Amino acid sequence: MTRNMMEWVDSILAEEQKKGFLVLSFPAIQKMGITVKDLIASSDLQAQAMKIVADSTPEAAASVSMMDLSLEAEAFGSTVHFSDGEVPTVTGSIVNSEEDADALEVPEIGAGRTQIYIDALGKAVQLITDRPVFAGVIGPFSLAGRLMDVSEAMIYCYDEPDMVHTVLEKVSDFTIKYINEYKAVGANGVVMAEPLAGLLSPALEEEFSCDYVKKIVNATQEDDFLVVYHNCGNCTVKQIESIASNGCRMLHFGNAIDMADMMPKVPSNIIAMGNVDPAGQFRNGTPESVKEETIRLMEKCASYPNFVPSSGCDIPPLSSWDNIMAFFDGLNTFYAG
Repeated sequence: MTRNMMEWVDSILAEEQKKGFLVLSFPAIQKMGITVKDLIASSDLQAQAMKIVADSTPEAAASVSMMDLSLEAEAFGSTVHFSDGEVPTVTGSIVNSEEDADALEVPEIGAGRTQIYIDALGKAVQLITDRPVFAGVIGPFSLAGRLMDVSEAMIYCYDEPDMVHTVLEKVSDFTIKYINEYKAVGANGVVMAEPLAGLLSPALEEEFSCDYVKKIVNATQEDDFLVVYHNCGNCTVKQIESIASNGCRMLHFGNAIDMADMMPKVPSNIIAMGNVDPAGQFRNGTPESVKEETIRLMEKCASYPNFVPSSGCDIPPLSSWDNIMAFFDGLNTFYAG
């Protein structure tokens, strides 16, 4: 369903009671009796999973598709490790020199599993019409890092900056095309995950991430299509001036930071979301601890009209649904109090 997403953001800012915005998709496998491997191989199953999550969380602000951060790297040629109960991960590297960077080919949309995910989103928007539907994509520096090896990428920023920029130009061009395919099949926006940038200094984040995020946002975001920026690194509070300039109206932060430290630094016209711990609470906590943590988060941040409660990152596949529902119970308890 086509929506004016800028008006949607403004409507959230005006609401006294905020709906939760969970990055939630993979736990649907428990309700479907399938594995992660099954889910990532089928557009039909992914669309069904998103519909199940939407029906199970009527109080959620939006629907978010699978946050599979191996997808784009696989399309470029990276090796990916798959398992039944965990999200796929990239292994090894394919860019180890300036020559590798120059030779790196930008894949066609549809390479690897990208067409499966595009088709899934197109099917999901036909099933979910009561809220915006977002696709998931990886951010430019985080994708470049997977191609160069995450730890090496940090060193290359100092030792081989030209090589890093070469890779970033190519992955940004691919990401723009990829996002526009999601737009074409009816997505209301994308959640762009840029976690690796959260480990950089503010100056390096601006040079190796923000400038490329801006390029992608400028080429894809419109009134009816929103780019949501996610960064779960522990340096984001120091980076916020740069991050807030990237053109995104919604920013999503991980549990490595205290949202009470972040909120005073976020411009009032930009929504900031976060950050109940996905692993510590949703996956390994209890309904009681998730509820308590949600209420504690609201007590610290709900006075900011541009704060929206969320998970700190993608909720792991085997997280308890009792824990997930306890998040919404916590919100209801807070607002009832």
